[in-house]
Amino acid sequence: MINGKKSLFYTVLMAGALMSCGGPKQAPSEEVAKSGNPVFEGWYADPEGIIYGDTYWIYPTTSDLYEKQTFFDCFSSKDLVNWKLINYALKAIEPEEFYNKPQHGKGVWAPSIRYHNGEFYIYWGDPDFGIFMVKAKDPQGEWDKPVLVKAGKGMIDPTPLWDEDGKVYLVHAWAGSRAAFNSVVTVCEMNPEGTKVISEPVLVFDGNDGVNHTVEGPKFYKRNGYYYILAPAGGVVTGWQLALRSKNVYGPYEVKRVMAQGSTDINGPHQGAWVETNSGESWFVHFQDKAMYGRVIHLNPVKWTEGWPVIGEDKDGDGCGEPVRRYRKPNVGKTYPVETPAESDEFNSRRLGLQWEWHANYQDAFGFTSDLGYMRIYGHVLSEDFVNFWEVPNLLLQKFPAEEFTATTKLKVVAKADGQQSGLIVMGWDYCYIGVEKQGDRFVLKQVVCKDAEQQNKETSTRLMELPVSRKLEAGLFPNYERDIYLRVKVGKNGVCHFHYSLDGKKYQPAGEPFTARQGKWIGAKVGLFSTAPFGKDRGWVDADWFRIEK
Repeated sequence: MINGKKSLFYTVLMAGALMSCGGPKQAPSEEVAKSGNPVFEGWYADPEGIIYGDTYWIYPTTSDLYEKQTFFDCFSSKDLVNWKLINYALKAIEPEEFYNKPQHGKGVWAPSIRYHNGEFYIYWGDPDFGIFMVKAKDPQGEWDKPVLVKAGKGMIDPTPLWDEDGKVYLVHAWAGSRAAFNSVVTVCEMNPEGTKVISEPVLVFDGNDGVNHTVEGPKFYKRNGYYYILAPAGGVVTGWQLALRSKNVYGPYEVKRVMAQGSTDINGPHQGAWVETNSGESWFVHFQDKAMYGRVIHLNPVKWTEGWPVIGEDKDGDGCGEPVRRYRKPNVGKTYPVETPAESDEFNSRRLGLQWEWHANYQDAFGFTSDLGYMRIYGHVLSEDFVNFWEVPNLLLQKFPAEEFTATTKLKVVAKADGQQSGLIVMGWDYCYIGVEKQGDRFVLKQVVCKDAEQQNKETSTRLMELPVSRKLEAGLFPNYERDIYLRVKVGKNGVCHFHYSLDGKKYQPAGEPFTARQGKWIGAKVGLFSTAPFGKDRGWVDADWFRIEK
């Protein structure tokens, strides 16, 4: 591992999200927004990242499912506690034509981030196409076009290592869903530029030992002459963290379990990254799977004992720690003001807020930002054999920001043809929305629910009430019918959602039945906006004046 003070770069933070671990509860005026684990709500999985100088950079997995506006959220922090979302590193997933429509469970899987020779590198595995890399000199600027480092199926979770002798290695795992085997870790060599694999893979660890099944997500480091591979095992929900070490890059590697749930209520504490602050402290960022809330991020202290990392608190002295619920903050020498990623959006900018995610590679016809005080989303024309929203690419969504929150939006629904509709949606394997649909000379407010959308199950729709048209604007043969409305969803404990509507923005009425949110395919549930049109019809649209989150 290279010390950040000496080289201005330190390899490892998180690709899955934000890291902060609070100590005793502090007043809002102090530098943390909250204390204790999880340090950040919302779906930010597969932690990894770097420190460059005195700034920490984090690039979360887009989704182990592909569903992003653009990809690799670029967060920066000075203290591992307060984070700002400032950029994206990948503007579209390759190959673009394939990912221009939703490809659930596919696309960008767990990435790694490194800094070498004046450039930032991100590597990721697409289980259907191979291992890719993208780089940039400035993480806040434009990133280069992705490079296919190695084509093939099943290769996932890659991490590079630039060794002192000039050689470059790549470690990665394998997806059983594509390769028909898993739980193994392999190492291969790359060219000096890190743009191409130049050797065959070598097996360095086999988790098919009756104990360490589902080994994946390996992260590659070097410290005090040892090569270290930190890898999760045991599965997403109930897994643990392994550390492998060897004096030889190809092994054999010793193996030790270094963190597990133990007596805590933090299930599956694993898959993350080791980071060392400029003050010399070691920390480990990892995720915890929380169903509809996604994979939330925890930060745990690391103590090195006899050359092994002990993560969390080792209560019984066996070298395997348990995750902490509360702990002191990392020592970075200073305190910083509270800063958290944006959630609400007034839609007053030409740039869509970075918290938003489309359901596929963005295309211009999805909709537009404007200087007119609203965001426009055009109705997606449904397929002739439409079943449910699993096919809709221009859902505009954001992650659940907390276990309990309220999302409210002010909309102007515009329709030309019957069946055009727009509204507010909670999206996942199961989804529910309240929508305003044109029917004749009136609009109808309805609630729609779909269970197991991936299995091509049909929606069930409940008509709630008729709504008069706010305005009718003549536009040739097909006039525009408009309806102003405020829609709201209150998300409570265990993901229970209650929908409401208002015609004046003051008095809200319940709309439909409670709905329990459910995670998507490898991601948490999301909340946001939609607009659709029936097959063969012109497109209506919705203008979103604002979208506000309260917690």
